[in-house]
Amino acid sequence: MFVSNIFFYFSFFYKILLLLLYIMKEVVFLNNNVERWRKFENLIVDRKRNNIDEIASMFIQITDDLSYARTYFRNSDTEKYLNSLALRTHRIIYKAKKEKNSRFIIFWKYEFPLEIFKARRYLLYSAIIFLLSVLIGVVSAANDSSFVRLILGDSYVNTTLENIENGEPMAIYASMESIQMSIYIAFNNLWVATRTVLFGLLSSFGTSISLIYNGIMLGSFQYFFFQHNVLYESVLSIWIHGTIEIFTIIVAGAAGILLGNSFLFPKTYSRKKSFIRGARQSLKILIGLFPFIIFAAFIEGFITRHTEWHDLFRIAIIAISLVFIVWYFFLYPIKLNEKIQNDYEFNEYYKKLF
Repeated sequence: MFVSNIFFYFSFFYKILLLLLYIMKEVVFLNNNVERWRKFENLIVDRKRNNIDEIASMFIQITDDLSYARTYFRNSDTEKYLNSLALRTHRIIYKAKKEKNSRFIIFWKYEFPLEIFKARRYLLYSAIIFLLSVLIGVVSAANDSSFVRLILGDSYVNTTLENIENGEPMAIYASMESIQMSIYIAFNNLWVATRTVLFGLLSSFGTSISLIYNGIMLGSFQYFFFQHNVLYESVLSIWIHGTIEIFTIIVAGAAGILLGNSFLFPKTYSRKKSFIRGARQSLKILIGLFPFIIFAAFIEGFITRHTEWHDLFRIAIIAISLVFIVWYFFLYPIKLNEKIQNDYEFNEYYKKLF
């Protein structure tokens, strides 16, 4: 009886000792890591794009701590806390990865339209310069019979005159294979847009020269068809692709003027900082135009050549292009800016994106 009592008390005190050691071990573990966990929690709460890598790095430490807690403190509050922290972190990293993968979509959904909105004043300047240049081209072609040849070249004019005599004024658009033509036009128009923006490095007057040249070319080009009584057919064919193509030139002009003015008129910024800001914004606008330029080239290579299609169908394509331009480049940016100004949650979401 005495021996059994001794054994009982010994066993009891041994268990108590083990429990104390277990508690002390968990307390030491908590004391050694609580500051790091607290810092990590603050990092999660104030997460931004630029600290996702730091969160991911610390996530590895949290999972190590969780594994340790599961081994020595199973079902304890410490394990539950670390498990919750690990789950929250995993969701943040997964979401950031998902947003990074969809960055391509986000750019054209939010960033590019807002850059267009910020540059709306320059877009107006560019449009005015271009339209006045178109008028100059029309007046010049009307008063000088050699002006069209000077601008468009003898080869193009002679070929088009032959096509008009043959009853196919737009036959030049079927002179190459569709794919070959689309690729050629896409590269040419991408270069025209890029050049128009880069001319802004010579000040906004450099871009204006590019806009004036392209505007005069368009004006004399359209007057040439009017002069030979095929304006209607030319409009239905050319503006199928030209609606988007010409508008991209005007937008590129806005980006170039913005770039030039950022150096000429730095306002409250230093000239260097103003130029860097302007260059970044201009580059975003230029990159944003690339899909539209390529799409217009695709239309020109594959659709414009089909002059046999019904007039209503071709008018519909032009009308759809116009409606899209008005919506995406004017109405949508205004609506998006208003949402950022008035919707706090969306504003915070947009800040985290960029």
